[in-house]
Amino acid sequence: MAALRYRRFLKLCEEWPIDESRRGRDLGAMLRQRVAQAFKEGENTQYPRHQDTSFTEITADEYRMVLATETLKQMDEMKKGMWKRLKDKFNVKSPQDEVKE
Repeated sequence: MAALRYRRFLKLCEEWPIDESRRGRDLGAMLRQRVAQAFKEGENTQYPRHQDTSFTEITADEYRMVLATETLKQMDEMKKGMWKRLKDKFNVKSPQDEVKE
């Protein structure tokens, strides 16, 4: 995975030349320096998180809770219309129907 990212970075560097007139403040040079430093640390590179939340202000634990299988099943049940829920609730198969299947 890291090799693919590194190759993509090298391709970007070929297409984005360093502007010598902006020595010390060239974006291309800064990106090369930062990415080279990150790839030097290898696959285990961890980028520090400055906050415990994302732009939604929801924490990782809250995301886990929302995306849990039980929660998703409850949400699917809530999406069903009232008639569909009643039909599912009262739709009982006879023993003869179960034998045919």
